[in-house]
Amino acid sequence: MIGRLNHVAIAVPDLDAASAQYRDALGAKVGAPQHEPDHGVTVVFIELPNTKIELLYPLGENSPINGFLEKNPAGGIHHICYEVDDIIAARDHLTSTGARVLGSGEPKIGAHGKPVLFLHPKDFNGCLVELEQV
Repeated sequence: MIGRLNHVAIAVPDLDAASAQYRDALGAKVGAPQHEPDHGVTVVFIELPNTKIELLYPLGENSPINGFLEKNPAGGIHHICYEVDDIIAARDHLTSTGARVLGSGEPKIGAHGKPVLFLHPKDFNGCLVELEQV
């Protein structure tokens, strides 16, 4: 059901510093910051030959990243994203196996302009999983 790894998301306390580190120290191609108000984050995508890294920074006081950074002030891996061909079929299959979808259960449009869903980390070995329809 799942396809390739789309990205690994890292919550960061300083978006400019993290972007510069990937660009200057690691020589990666760093995209421009994108505000995603529906998700409460500003994101920067780092393009790698085989996948992407998504830097996450809080956008507003109600950002879900605020709580993560309070617990992890230096930042850290927030979630992993897998590609799926049909997000509704994937959701329905996963819920039939007991997995929990966060939020309303309906896909939202993510930073790539495609439908996404998040799966409860307690159902996936402590890892928050994002599914993105491709």
